[in-house]
Amino acid sequence: MKEKVRSILDILKDRYPDALCALHYGKDYELMIAVRLSAQCTDARVNLVTPALFAAYPTLESFASANVSDVEAYVHSCGFYRQKAKDIVSSCQILLRDHGGKVPNTMEALLKLPGVGRKTANLLLGDLYAEPGSVVCDTHCIRICGRLGLSQGKDPEKVERQLRKILPPEESSDFCHRIVLFGRDTCTARNPKCESCPLAIHCKEINYV
Repeated sequence: MKEKVRSILDILKDRYPDALCALHYGKDYELMIAVRLSAQCTDARVNLVTPALFAAYPTLESFASANVSDVEAYVHSCGFYRQKAKDIVSSCQILLRDHGGKVPNTMEALLKLPGVGRKTANLLLGDLYAEPGSVVCDTHCIRICGRLGLSQGKDPEKVERQLRKILPPEESSDFCHRIVLFGRDTCTARNPKCESCPLAIHCKEINYV
């Protein structure tokens, strides 16, 4: 398994040398907001919405004092806009009140923010703080790691625990970003491009098409 993981990491690293988050942001709390908006929404849509949103509310203080209904208008196209707008305003208030205006750097504190689950918390820890062992278990990660035989099942927290055991901690965050890119351009949920897949030698379901 160790050799298999190393091979997969090297192939993905060669294919996607820049393991960057697809969401656009400039400040730590902007990433928190963008990730909240991305729930059941594409990163591309979020990136279309956030420029106007961040221009309208250029500071953490402005988000914290915003009228939720006004924020709703900006994020409407992201879906579930009422809950997302409420969570955004509430989270920004908590950052100011309890964390000195910074996104917290512990899983425990992040999970107390409205709308933040383990997937979001791991992404924030990995991207903002380069926290070793940050594993973002989104649908791409769960699907592809299952196909590659790196994990079993579809429960995000269980898959996260399985991947933590086999991924080098210092590479886990970048691995997850690369898996997302790989899942979008090659190992798609439907009609994966198996004939041109650089990881085909490691796939246990290569014959499913």
